[in-house]
Amino acid sequence: MPRHVVLVLALLVLVECEAFGSPDSGFRSPPGTNHPHLPNIFLITVDTLRADHCSGYGYSRPTTPNIDRLLQGGACFIQARTVEPLTNPALCSLLTSMYPHEHGATRNGLPLRPNLLSLPKLLRSKGYHTAAFVGNWTLKDKLSGLAQHFDTYEGVFTRKRWLGLLKGEASAEDLTERALAWIEEYFAAPRAQPLLLWLHYVDPHAPYRFHEEQARQIGLEEATSVGAPDRYDTEIAFADHHIGRLLAGLARHSPQSETLVVFAADHGESLGEHGDWGHGRHLFEQALRIPMALLWAGRIRPRRIDAPALNIDLAPTILGLIDLRAPGSFEGYDWSGVLDGSEPPRGRVTRYEAHRGAVMSRSHPDSSRRSGLLEIGLIDGAAKEIVRVREGKRSLYDLNADPGETRTLASSGTSLSGSLAVWMGAVYKGLEAADGSPRPHVDPETIEELQSLGYAR
Repeated sequence: MPRHVVLVLALLVLVECEAFGSPDSGFRSPPGTNHPHLPNIFLITVDTLRADHCSGYGYSRPTTPNIDRLLQGGACFIQARTVEPLTNPALCSLLTSMYPHEHGATRNGLPLRPNLLSLPKLLRSKGYHTAAFVGNWTLKDKLSGLAQHFDTYEGVFTRKRWLGLLKGEASAEDLTERALAWIEEYFAAPRAQPLLLWLHYVDPHAPYRFHEEQARQIGLEEATSVGAPDRYDTEIAFADHHIGRLLAGLARHSPQSETLVVFAADHGESLGEHGDWGHGRHLFEQALRIPMALLWAGRIRPRRIDAPALNIDLAPTILGLIDLRAPGSFEGYDWSGVLDGSEPPRGRVTRYEAHRGAVMSRSHPDSSRRSGLLEIGLIDGAAKEIVRVREGKRSLYDLNADPGETRTLASSGTSLSGSLAVWMGAVYKGLEAADGSPRPHVDPETIEELQSLGYAR
């Protein structure tokens, strides 16, 4: 790392970065408020789903007709991004409304810090039953630490991906079947409490499978004539089909007026842009941009919101929509006021980080979080600034003039902006504190599965 970057870091770790929030162990409802009719909340997330490959975001192929109905029926964020383009950190951020360097799950194989507040924990304290069904091995409880946040937490691992010997994921069909069976059983019993149900679909994760029926749906006919991006699109359409089945099953038990549906991807995917395939290593738009929407008939007016939004905004917004106040530890923006008619924060500066894919217990050091940091970045208006941490390489893009990020405006040796330098200091300070946590133990079976999923790098 260049000497000037090291000096900046050394100075900034001494700074208290109050702009990024402080923990608050309390959770308070506004005085005098009661909630006799809380909605059921269904959170649906999809792995590796680029916004610009969803037909509801203008894609030329009809890949997402069922997801499109969600996007069109509620508030659709057309400038939504994940704070981290990697599954475990991104989804832990979504549920805790904290950045990865704060909640500690910065890489696959590193769990959340214990005793954090989260959306499911807070809803549980208000009478919700909370349940999750996840189809990606990296979200297994001993890797993510998420089970403590839910009443019911189940990994559905029925299929293999890559060359793994173990079953490390569920197809969209398998995950939907398991969830629908649970939903039927849950609603068959007399219950007064509302439900938070989270499902995470792993399709369309690499290596992309070819789905013949969905290929016909989107205009592809022959498997031999398609490339990886085409197979990726059939995977999206396959997941969309089964999300449609899920939504139909949910509708049989929860009327639209009593149901808040929240949809998002964990991150996007590079499909050869910048010479890169996959996700997690870079902060280019292909990996950051995600579809994101909230739907609640009679409560949220259908609209498209073009102000910058983040996945960490979903938890405080959900709480805001049911008149519950978010705790001070939540970093995201509460959009409920905007959904009720106030002006969106168009001048908002948004911040990002990227870390190495996975940690292996047999070789990971006590500094696994700090050593795993690859890039940090921020977006202010159309200006996007990224630094490749180890090399000290700074890139600056104008997203209006150069949406593909093909031309950096930063010259070699250019110093970081003040805002990015402060952000880097906050990230390093958080990583250092998190590295003081006890090291997780990852057993040989899990190491083998992480390697087979392509995360061991």
